[in-house]
Amino acid sequence: MFQLPSSFCDQPRDLLRDAHAGGGKDNFGKLPEWDLSDLYSGEDAPELARDLEWFEAETQKFAADFEGKLAGLDAAGFLASIERSEKMDAIAGRIMSFAGLRYYQNTVDADRAKFMSDMQERIINASSALVFYWLEVNEVSSETYEAWMKDSEGLRRYRPVLDRRRAMRPYQLSDEMERFLHDLGVVGDAWEKLFDETIAGLEFDVAGEGDTLNIEGTLNLLTDPDRSRREAASHELARVFGENIKTFARVHNTQAKEKEIYDRWRNMPSAQFSRHLSNDVEPEVVEALRDAVVNAYPRLSHRYYKLKAKWLGLETMQVWDRNAPLPIEDTRTVDWPTAEKIVMEAYGAFDPRMAEIAAPFFSKGWIDAGVKPGKAPGAFAHPTVTDVHPYVMLNYLGKPRDVMTLAHELGHGVHQVLAAEQGEMLSSTPLTLAETASVFGEMLTFRKMLDGAKTPAERKVMLAGKVEDMINTVVRQIAFYDFECKLHAARRTGELTPEDINALWMSVQAESLGPVFEFMEGYETFWAYIPHFIHSPFYVYAYAFGDGLVNALYAVYQDSPEGFEEKYFDMLKAGGSKHHKELLAPFGLDATDPAFWNKGLAMIEGFIDELEAMEG
Repeated sequence: MFQLPSSFCDQPRDLLRDAHAGGGKDNFGKLPEWDLSDLYSGEDAPELARDLEWFEAETQKFAADFEGKLAGLDAAGFLASIERSEKMDAIAGRIMSFAGLRYYQNTVDADRAKFMSDMQERIINASSALVFYWLEVNEVSSETYEAWMKDSEGLRRYRPVLDRRRAMRPYQLSDEMERFLHDLGVVGDAWEKLFDETIAGLEFDVAGEGDTLNIEGTLNLLTDPDRSRREAASHELARVFGENIKTFARVHNTQAKEKEIYDRWRNMPSAQFSRHLSNDVEPEVVEALRDAVVNAYPRLSHRYYKLKAKWLGLETMQVWDRNAPLPIEDTRTVDWPTAEKIVMEAYGAFDPRMAEIAAPFFSKGWIDAGVKPGKAPGAFAHPTVTDVHPYVMLNYLGKPRDVMTLAHELGHGVHQVLAAEQGEMLSSTPLTLAETASVFGEMLTFRKMLDGAKTPAERKVMLAGKVEDMINTVVRQIAFYDFECKLHAARRTGELTPEDINALWMSVQAESLGPVFEFMEGYETFWAYIPHFIHSPFYVYAYAFGDGLVNALYAVYQDSPEGFEEKYFDMLKAGGSKHHKELLAPFGLDATDPAFWNKGLAMIEGFIDELEAMEG
């Protein structure tokens, strides 16, 4: 099934990380476009028709061979079923990756939208025959399961993913109900499509002259050096969101209610619990992260934005000042060849193997970088299937932050290439660790650029930019997580009006951004455009998790570089085959230790300390 990753999105889209992009007119050099032929040559490709027919036939054969029989299999028989299931996942993943990537290149193209919907329906319809499988796996007794593991080395390799699946045992419904919910999934997907198409179709007339921009172009103006343009863009965003707020509220209400029904029937203890379960992370670890970040708001965002207000000559910050460039900032754009050179040199300096893995992304059509009408906003890296390769999507506008977004998404790509060795079932990394390589790639690139700073002013601008990115990645995401928790809790008591949702949004904004901010009328609607709330509820804490983890990792790298690269590559190669505790142990780190998160936050504090010292 096609699912956006990380960046939706790591993740997938980094709109959340405020890597704004839009319809610029600068010359960035020749920007690469995807070549999807490694998946299929086109929607009428005979190979696609062959794979679709095979999948539909194989699901029926698989059900005939195994339904009602799993508990009676020996270890070899169960292993054979796993391997056949994995092959079906690969074929379905290839089909939906192709359909989904084509759609995200142009979400307003009716033919592409229809093709993706048609493929999705055929895959869902065929795979309904497979619903029994994981239900029966979970119904197998612990005695039989342990006997299988003892008897088969091949099965023991799959144990991590099987254990994660069996963690759903207490929340599993009847076979008939699970099949019904599976088939009903296409309805929820339709609401996601409505959200995507609505966002992609929005038009913003910032200048008031009839020259409209899409959402990417308008968000990009929030980083414009001209304060009046930032203000105009903010008010225009608020106007258009306000005109469409009933649609966005309906989508959020419906998706949250659907989730509430699923969770209630499954007896999930909270709305966010299913995310923790799928992430293979303990709820108390996420809460420890959340509490550490919220407690650090005064030391991080409040302190930094007070400093930024001083640099901008302001007593009070408005929302359109949050991502404003500094007055001393160089506004020159970075062309694409230079961006490639910066990131590749940073990767290669860490380990030549990392640059070697990244190189084909630039030369073989694995990146789609340009801003185009109808293209999905933001950025992501999608792993597709393990016998092909990942694809990276950007909306590149030549800003330094766009270079960091390239480093981020390329980190995902490198991780996905390395983890592919594990195969379809074990390659997928839980979201809490999915941001590790991407944020680490950003850090390598940032450190490389910082070391090359030629003047104190240049260093100050780079440090400030990094702090802002880290605040967007940590503080903003935890504020978003709190908003989601409040939204889903409130929806359980009844329908939410747009004003209700607006109030929940504002309840987290002042707390996270600090007293230096004033909030314009209309900002209360800015929850409307954030895709993760719709596509991946509670995904957002993965960004903060990844940033804190990488900060701690980088501190280990600085203190004990000997042998770090090998341990790091081993961690990426593991994919989803190990728990976070096991993956971090070689580095002497433990995310279950509450003090762990403070170590990561200390790096951000250190950067702010240096910026404050520059003022002295």
